[in-house]
Amino acid sequence: MEKNSSNMIHLTADSPNKPETVCIFGTGDFGRSLGHKMLQCGYSIVFGSRKAQTSSLIPKGIEVLSHAEAAKKSNIIIVAIQRDHYNFLSELTEVLHGKVLVDVSNNLKINQYPESNAEYLAQLVPGAKVVKAFNTVSAWALQSGTLDASRQVFVCGDDSKAKEMVMGIVRTLGLTPLDQGSLLAAKEIENYPLQLFPMWKFPIYLSLGLSAFLFFYCLIREVIYPYVYENKNVSFFVVISIPNRICPIVALILLALVYLPGVIAAIIQLQRGTKYSRFPDWLDKWMLCRKQLGLVALAYAFLHVLYTLVIPIRYYVRWKLNSYIISQIQNNRTDPFNYSTGWHSDSYLALGILGFFLFILLGITSLPSVSNNVNWREFRFVQSKLGYLTLILCTAHTLGYGGKSFLSASFYRWYLPAAYMFSLIVPCIVLIIKFVIIFPCLDRPLTRIRQGWERNPQEFKNSNYNGSNSAV
Repeated sequence: MEKNSSNMIHLTADSPNKPETVCIFGTGDFGRSLGHKMLQCGYSIVFGSRKAQTSSLIPKGIEVLSHAEAAKKSNIIIVAIQRDHYNFLSELTEVLHGKVLVDVSNNLKINQYPESNAEYLAQLVPGAKVVKAFNTVSAWALQSGTLDASRQVFVCGDDSKAKEMVMGIVRTLGLTPLDQGSLLAAKEIENYPLQLFPMWKFPIYLSLGLSAFLFFYCLIREVIYPYVYENKNVSFFVVISIPNRICPIVALILLALVYLPGVIAAIIQLQRGTKYSRFPDWLDKWMLCRKQLGLVALAYAFLHVLYTLVIPIRYYVRWKLNSYIISQIQNNRTDPFNYSTGWHSDSYLALGILGFFLFILLGITSLPSVSNNVNWREFRFVQSKLGYLTLILCTAHTLGYGGKSFLSASFYRWYLPAAYMFSLIVPCIVLIIKFVIIFPCLDRPLTRIRQGWERNPQEFKNSNYNGSNSAV
């Protein structure tokens, strides 16, 4: 893999046209990594430490001074120490007056303190210009050249010039600065690295909940019922047979849940007659995690394919097939080929293959490296038009799998239908509503609303002034 030349050439303080000196308080892992990275990019670095002595861990060409002496050499000071050790900064108030303090600290848990670390730092040194940055980048990412990690750096601060100086450093290091506004955003920025897959929690919890419910449901129908009424022990079904029922059901339900909030939003916009009104919070959050829902659904679909591929090599399947052949030989008969069954089997399998292919296409297009190379119309065509086609094909595949078996009384064990029928509820609701919405009598006003038309703008404005709905 090729590396940027700025990451390979070691630039010292003697380099011509070098940027100004930057001071770093703290010689820990992050401070050293940041200092080394900045030195490579041409900055002159000075460390401020409790122990003003060099170490083999400090890159060559970097001075290590006391905090006060180091602060005097630079107008930009990166505070790479923990909040618990901020107290000494109050003794340097005069030295730090007017200087830019970059707070890079994080906490051990979300909302650990009433105020953010950056706001606390601003209170300790009121004359300094505090900027929050670099807390979302790890020391490992800096050491690896940021090629294998996130390049985004959230930046916030009350002084626009100080913030722009820090964003300039971020760009020089090959990272991407994202301006998050004033220092009030610091708490949210500090909480961000502590969140464990924030947009994935709902999809994962939902998929695990559905999987657990379907597992016990199938266990009752497929294992316990035969043992009670037929004295058959098929407990080994819990290894492959039951998971192979659960995975496609969860995949189809999650895929339908990707498109359900869209049709709900359309109904709300038609009812309100405007797009300039916030959706309910639950719908907003639901729409924000649609990508994650789709990717989790794709993972379950992959598992379904893998489980299906191993069916021919299962001992139970081979034993059942051999028993059937032996039974035909013993009875001296051969069952004729049923063309209707053949068409039915090949048709629903073909629908499943096509649906899975489009499913993979949706997943590939959602990747940032791919979505960044297509325009909005192309992205919308794949995610919307082909997305609904995927839902139709997968729903048809499930319907074809069930066939007419749901009409048979023996199909219901303890009056419980087969588990696959649960997977048809949400997709059918989504497709029926979408089918109704595409009628011209509804599609035309909906298109106009999304283009900015309002049914009664004066009434809408009055409702906003009364606080009933806030504008987006």
